Amino acid sequence: MHHLLRGLAANPALPGALIDRLIGLADDDVDAALACRADLGRARAVALSRRDAAIAVRLAYSGGLTAADVDPVARPGAALALLDEGAGSPDWARRFAADPVVEHREKLAACPGLPPDVTDALAADREIRVVTELALWTTSSDVAARLAGHPHAEVRGAVAANEATPSAVLGALVTGDGLPPARWCLVCDREATPFAHDPHCGRPGCELPSGAACDGGHESTVHGMYERALRNPATPAAAVVGFAGHPSPVLRSLLAARPDLPPPVYRRLAHDSSPAVRAELAENPAIDEALIRALAEDPGHDVRRRLAHHPRVPLDVLAELADATRIGPTSLPRVVAASPSEVEELAASPNPTLRMLVAARRDLPPEIRDALAEDPDAKVLASIAAHPGLSESRLRAMTGRHGARVIARVAANPDASPALLHDLARHRPPVPKALREIARHPAAPASALLACLDDPRARPVAAAHPALPPQVVVDLLTDDDEQVAEAAAAHRALPAAEMARLVSLADAGAGAF
Repeated sequence: MHHLLRGLAANPALPGALIDRLIGLADDDVDAALACRADLGRARAVALSRRDAAIAVRLAYSGGLTAADVDPVARPGAALALLDEGAGSPDWARRFAADPVVEHREKLAACPGLPPDVTDALAADREIRVVTELALWTTSSDVAARLAGHPHAEVRGAVAANEATPSAVLGALVTGDGLPPARWCLVCDREATPFAHDPHCGRPGCELPSGAACDGGHESTVHGMYERALRNPATPAAAVVGFAGHPSPVLRSLLAARPDLPPPVYRRLAHDSSPAVRAELAENPAIDEALIRALAEDPGHDVRRRLAHHPRVPLDVLAELADATRIGPTSLPRVVAASPSEVEELAASPNPTLRMLVAARRDLPPEIRDALAEDPDAKVLASIAAHPGLSESRLRAMTGRHGARVIARVAANPDASPALLHDLARHRPPVPKALREIARHPAAPASALLACLDDPRARPVAAAHPALPPQVVVDLLTDDDEQVAEAAAAHRALPAAEMARLVSLADAGAGAF
């Protein structure tokens, strides 16, 4: 009955006395659920933390524990979590900097606000993974700049990802200017070079990633450093424009996503041989209208699909893209940003796809919303159906005209009445997507929820709905689907007597009902 106890431990109506009895069970699954309770309190949190190290870490991160509650020797994970939250003792940081457990030093290296002497110790750590973690997370530009010259290429790669690294240093990592060559990487640390890792390697204990390679120049690690530098917005554009001609399509794709490149570079990338590069470019907000129009003629489907998501795509181009790429009723940035006059234009368009896209907005003026609710095209109605403010008569008219094609979206309307949801739940044949929407709708009445229980995917959601009658909740405790039974045990309408019965069964060591 673990699933029932997990649900019960999360039940917001569980009396304090039963919380204490559950804590006494010493069950890991139950403890994890109890640790998430908002009403746990400090004493109970401390009791849980003393029993389970993983729970102690969770409580430290959630604010359930303070430094006064944690012994760094007995619960190092919780102490490190508090340091990570900025709530630990500086003395703990010094202790962990000299800890023989590498994982503890590694975790410490990712913590913010470390004392300078601790940072210095971690920067000189004998384990590269500790130094790498420091390089990745330090907020000190001085520390990042110092680690950029580290002889291990893995550390340099971490520096390249860190936005605290000075831009000049990031440029130097990319170009190599002013930095001594790296002497080691994770590949040549372990293997004689030249070495290329077999992607189907079956050697026991081998931890090298697929594609790892080194012939003395640390190729795969340097490639990874370039990737990180290209993703880093602090890396100066002047240092990366040369990647437009790099043989790696991965690096060219990352370059194409940057919003700070000179226009000639974007124009060159628009003719890249890789569709993935052009697709990345198509969504870049920095490209101009001329390039947008050129990319609209690109033969790559993903290029045109991504272009439709560009925040400044002209509406006439969007009209062509919407039909060609089968976007569906989604919120496109350009439509979201449309002016009032453009909204009117889109809503009156002869193109039903454009009407569908503007109907996906949830801030339409009432007159436009109501006009779209009368649209003859089912996909437009499916897009507008969940818009707040639609009258019940309009929602019923939609379902009357198009039935199953729009029922799920009507059921998702926040203003759908209990009576409407009742009728939608009893549509024949049943519409599974509608039942799932009804099961999570705040206004769903008990009668509709009972119908939702007939759908396997809606059943666990309906089992947690506040409007479900208490007796039905009790009956669901024995459901064959453990998700459903757990949701019932977590239901605040579960009678207190049933809660006590479940705890008593657990106390007695019962394995099942």
